[in-house]
Amino acid sequence: MKRRSAIFLLCGLLLCLAVPGSPQGLPQDEWAGVRRIVAVGDLHGDYDRCIEVLRAAKIIDRSGNWSGGRAHLVQTGDIHDRGPHARRILDLFMKLEKQAERAGGRVHVLIGNHEAMNLYGDLRYVPPEAYEAFRTPESEQVRQAFYEREIEELRKKAEAAGSSFAADQAFRAKWEKEHPPGFFEYRFAYGPNGEYGRWLRGRNAAVKIGATLFLHGGICPKYAGMPIRTINETVRRELGDFTLLEGGIVRDSEGPLWCRELARGDEAALAGHVEEVLRSLGASRIVIGHTPTLTTVLPRFQGKVVMIDVGMSKYYGGPPACLVIENGVPWTLHRGKKLRLPADSGQGLLRYLEAAAALDPPPSPIEKLIRELRPPAPAARP
Repeated sequence: MKRRSAIFLLCGLLLCLAVPGSPQGLPQDEWAGVRRIVAVGDLHGDYDRCIEVLRAAKIIDRSGNWSGGRAHLVQTGDIHDRGPHARRILDLFMKLEKQAERAGGRVHVLIGNHEAMNLYGDLRYVPPEAYEAFRTPESEQVRQAFYEREIEELRKKAEAAGSSFAADQAFRAKWEKEHPPGFFEYRFAYGPNGEYGRWLRGRNAAVKIGATLFLHGGICPKYAGMPIRTINETVRRELGDFTLLEGGIVRDSEGPLWCRELARGDEAALAGHVEEVLRSLGASRIVIGHTPTLTTVLPRFQGKVVMIDVGMSKYYGGPPACLVIENGVPWTLHRGKKLRLPADSGQGLLRYLEAAAALDPPPSPIEKLIRELRPPAPAARP
């Protein structure tokens, strides 16, 4: 009976992984008339820090339910990998999405490079605890069925080549390490018809709310002229048909999920590019995650680019901080305190960093940035 049950489970998983799914109710690309936006960067499986920041921003109540009214919450991708609780975070956002819409607000979970990786099967950064979250009483049966199937395929391949194959203890130990209990349930869940796979394939990679563009990595010069709708449609199409990944934008290091030019590139050299992107997309500001600051929310290009991946997960050890835009005015919520986000890179930025550093437990990692900005002390007179 157990053998037959395992076979049925195996066939069911294989069928669900093989049949393509098409997301329903594709989200809107652009929004207007939104008075309050809360934007949260990379979470990397840290559910506790996610809850902390959303509560501080008054987006959820003490019970974890939507309390943001007509606000829009944007999460710029990379919920997954490195930390253990991506599933809990996804469940939270999927619940909040429905609650927010009923209240007149919205939740926008954007696709980051780590969401894409989990969808197309690059699992290098998935921690063991993430698989464990999908483990069921039948997981050992499922794993055994997949193991036997792979052994049979290797035997047939060896016979076709005129040789033989026999799995020894070392082979099995390696295979089991690579396929822990819950692994196959995890893969199914992120498959085209799995609960999380179908939902994620229906998300945007970019969204414009008012005059602010949000996306995970950024817009590199290679994609400067690509409209938001085209970015979203292309990413969804490639994640729905993996044969399109080769040469596509989803895995392109210059694509919107991976680009780091706006976070690390020379501001003087890229100023014209930023202006071109803003002009072509009708935006005044670009908000990005992907590249952790490990300090706080940071403006670049005179505030026209805002970096909100503060590395808040335990993996990186950054602070609880997010971006809040109210009536078009950007603020940082740093450790629960609202600070006006400056547009300049001089004294305004220095005062902002000093205020944020004062909220950190000493020594604050922001002090290094402060030292770089402070004018040198006058030389002592002889």
